[in-house]
Amino acid sequence: MIREPVELGINDHGQVELPLGLLAEAGLSPGASVLAYSDGDGRIVLRRAEDAICDLIEDGTL
Repeated sequence: MIREPVELGINDHGQVELPLGLLAEAGLSPGASVLAYSDGDGRIVLRRAEDAICDLIEDGTL
């Protein structure tokens, strides 16, 4: 089951804390490596680093 969206604030250092439940639903745990990129107007995407690297290998980019 996917949770309802949660409104989060960005602190003065540009940091955002993600709830543990949200991380767990995404298959992430504290300390995991993620890649972040902008995906357009007001959207930031986080990907597990190993998933992003595997995608690049499969696409022949690496």
